[in-house]
Amino acid sequence: MLQMILKLISTIILLVGVIMIFDARPLTKKFFGFGDQNEATNGFKILGFFVFLIGSFFIFFLH
Repeated sequence: MLQMILKLISTIILLVGVIMIFDARPLTKKFFGFGDQNEATNGFKILGFFVFLIGSFFIFFLH
């Protein structure tokens, strides 16, 4: 039961990372109001990639 809950949580983490990668520009416009949105968009994509990696490693090692 605990392993299933941990897999569900890691799947949610993985999906948050994917959403951060693909919706980086709208998220940047929503959360930040400064002028240079390209750097913030790149930062969101990099952060989303690392969140995706963390979630996928959890799923891989829990299996």
